[in-house]
Amino acid sequence: MPTRDPRVDAYIAKSAPFARPILEHIRDVVHAACPDVEEGIKWGFPNFGYKGMLCSMASFKEHCSFGFWQAKLVLGEAASDEQAMGSFGRLTSVKDLPPKRELVGYIRKAMKLNDDGVKRAPAKAKPRPPLGVPADLTAALANNRKAAAAWEKLSPSHRREYVEWLAEAKQPATRDRRLATTIEWVAEGKSRTWMYERK
Repeated sequence: MPTRDPRVDAYIAKSAPFARPILEHIRDVVHAACPDVEEGIKWGFPNFGYKGMLCSMASFKEHCSFGFWQAKLVLGEAASDEQAMGSFGRLTSVKDLPPKRELVGYIRKAMKLNDDGVKRAPAKAKPRPPLGVPADLTAALANNRKAAAAWEKLSPSHRREYVEWLAEAKQPATRDRRLATTIEWVAEGKSRTWMYERK
């Protein structure tokens, strides 16, 4: 027997009048397609689980959303929608969703992925632009052999932390102090956040 979380009832009741039929429809279809579904509230909106995360829905001021945890595997390229959270874009009525039969098919496909233990692929990190070392730091390193040698041994992420810290300085005096501190710490082989690192 499917269980319904009273927090989801409350979420739907608090939603805008246009959103309630959409959310109720989604909820009913999910329960019909997956009788063993577990519903709850995570991240502030209703989520449905079946052997792991399955799908979720949310309401906003002017639209709703519904999406699958493994949307790319369930829907393929059709899952991409940058206009709204979810797999089907901005929902303003039940008609914006696929027909019930199609929706049930997607839910069952998502269930099969969870049955088979398929995990969601981690998001690929966007490549960061190459690190540009500012001229004043390059000059200061050139004047301190120990710091220059240590700089070459620092990991790219530690170098980036120092460069970004210098770039964030709003006043020339602040930048000068940070530059002096950078040379001192780098010469000692310290990362920018050395004081927070576990020993």
